[in-house]
Amino acid sequence: MELYEPNKHLKLGIRIWPVMFRELLNSRELIWRLFIRNFVAKYRQTVLGYVWALIMPFVAIGTFVILNRSGILNIEKTDMPYPLFALIGLTVWQTFAIGLVSGTNSIVAAGSMIAKINFPRESLVFASMAQSIFELFIKMVLIVFCFFIFQFTPHWQVILFPLAILPIIILTLGLSLILSLVNGLLRDTANIISLLTTFLMFLTPVLYPIDDSKFLFKINPLSVLINAPRDLVTYGRITQPVYFIIATISSILIFLIAWRIFHVAETKIPERI
Repeated sequence: MELYEPNKHLKLGIRIWPVMFRELLNSRELIWRLFIRNFVAKYRQTVLGYVWALIMPFVAIGTFVILNRSGILNIEKTDMPYPLFALIGLTVWQTFAIGLVSGTNSIVAAGSMIAKINFPRESLVFASMAQSIFELFIKMVLIVFCFFIFQFTPHWQVILFPLAILPIIILTLGLSLILSLVNGLLRDTANIISLLTTFLMFLTPVLYPIDDSKFLFKINPLSVLINAPRDLVTYGRITQPVYFIIATISSILIFLIAWRIFHVAETKIPERI
């Protein structure tokens, strides 16, 4: 019989990491069940169902195409058809934005379950990210379809597209772990994050190109994480490899630090929800 010991996770020190990874591995079935629950709840009683995952990107892209052609916006020439350029950028961006908002809400949304059942709470955040990843795969199929529509032949390095998106997924998970805790204390957090992601999208080369030498590109790490997957499609290489490596390492560090903080604080979550 294992005896309860207060602050056990703190006393383990660096030895906590194997425990955390083992708990996550043991929670894979729970994460899957939570993902299915969230997935069914999101599209239940909707007429279009899963098609909504495709409609919103087309609305955003169509708006920018109309503004560009009408002369209201002057978008620079892109090295691939603009709708395809915007679709790839928006696909990567929505993986971040949707995952971050849903991850921030995940703990509060499961308040009743947390109060009744003892389970690894990070499973809720991982399950919310799984929903975003599922929608990412749907949009990737749409991207492949658009290659034929616009008669655009990508470089063979396009097969590395999922790997290029991995850093932004890791970053989203890390930020979601921290923000889900903050949202438990300040319920305005989710609304603030939703507003910030909308504003930040226009400071990131999602729907329009930004010169790599511009100051805005250099100070915004999301720029290189958005551009990298699109670069593989367009040029067969990442045009800013140093910035991408720095952003990737930073994303991993943010995730590990956030996960460690979450794991220490999760015993206090039921008291705050």
